[in-house]
Amino acid sequence: MSHATYLFILKNQRLTYFYASCGIVNFITMNNIARNLLVIVVTAIVVLTACANESESSTSNLPMDSVGAPIDDSKYPLNSLNLPSGFQISVFAEVENARSLALSPSGVVYVGNRSGDKVYALRDTNGDWVADEKYTLAEDLRMPNGVVFKDGDLYVAEVSKIWKYKNIENDLANPSSAELIYDDYPTEGHHGWKYIAFGPDGKLYIPVGAPCNICKSDDPVFASITRINPDGTGLEIVANGVRNTVGFAWHPDTKELWFTDNGRDMMGDNFPPCELNRLARNGQHFGYPYCHGGDIADPEFGSEKPCSDFQRPVWNFGAHTAPLGMKFYTGDMFPPDYKGDVIVAQHGSWNRSKKVGYRLMRVQIEGNRAVEAEVFIDGWLNDSTQDQWGRPVDVLQVPDGSILVSDDLAGVVYRVTYSN
Repeated sequence: MSHATYLFILKNQRLTYFYASCGIVNFITMNNIARNLLVIVVTAIVVLTACANESESSTSNLPMDSVGAPIDDSKYPLNSLNLPSGFQISVFAEVENARSLALSPSGVVYVGNRSGDKVYALRDTNGDWVADEKYTLAEDLRMPNGVVFKDGDLYVAEVSKIWKYKNIENDLANPSSAELIYDDYPTEGHHGWKYIAFGPDGKLYIPVGAPCNICKSDDPVFASITRINPDGTGLEIVANGVRNTVGFAWHPDTKELWFTDNGRDMMGDNFPPCELNRLARNGQHFGYPYCHGGDIADPEFGSEKPCSDFQRPVWNFGAHTAPLGMKFYTGDMFPPDYKGDVIVAQHGSWNRSKKVGYRLMRVQIEGNRAVEAEVFIDGWLNDSTQDQWGRPVDVLQVPDGSILVSDDLAGVVYRVTYSN
């Protein structure tokens, strides 16, 4: 029984005795049996009423969840994170299984789920860079990892379906019914969750991961990146041989598509590398399942086609680091030499004898080349104990030049800032 329910019962029992003393019920003249029976009946009625009131109040705010008191950063070991000099990190919002991020021009941040089934909207109404409103926009979806906002509408990607919520910000507390714009993607769950984004051409880009660790499929849509029109028409494949990309962005100058790709498993701790790739023209093939990292023939399929047939990565990350979300930094808050570089979230390994990843990387870009990569922020993984408390997923730049980073293990969205 909650403290509030107990007080409610106590208050109403006192009222009962008050009414009795006024002659409504001659409580004092009752015998012990009658008196005890009355107390039991009144208490039962009060408990049921109080519980009903509690139940009503707990659901009356849905789909908006009150964020309540300010976030207590001390709940998270942020001081264990290693950042370059001048950088700071704080918690912007608490969101269970926070995955892909999207931003609207009004400043609403949308968050997808992978192991969860919900889509959220976050709003900072007082400008303190801590979300004070959280809305549950949808639930009971299948891995709604991908979210993107365009022209007033929110697009959400399930495994096999793409939904559109028209004019979503007209009423975040009561979103309109979703419109199904496409439902013919494969239903396989293995690498089935999707990152989605609109390209400079106005088309919606949607990857389809390989339905396995390593395999060939007769269906060309597997291990590809596709695109469709905003209304769901005109499906076409723009890149092949992409095992599992969960993050991509367009170069701010060339407008070419760059994307991360997760290398296959079960080739040992150190092979093959995970990749950062550049799509120079539509139709390029990036090697899967025949070749990995540009020059490593697959032990099962590598004899069928040489690595020279495929597009090489622009950068190879360590094996099993699991690079996911990525963004070109174009803001003015970070030091000038960060501009044009790529910030990559490495989700971290799951099947390596010693864990790696669990960090943000900075990839330095010159023209259409990646020339160097270094750790930007780490400390979510304790190397000595091999314990981890966070796993970065996606990166989102916001208008002031800071970046938001989702973490599906800690269940938060961070904000990274810089001041000299």
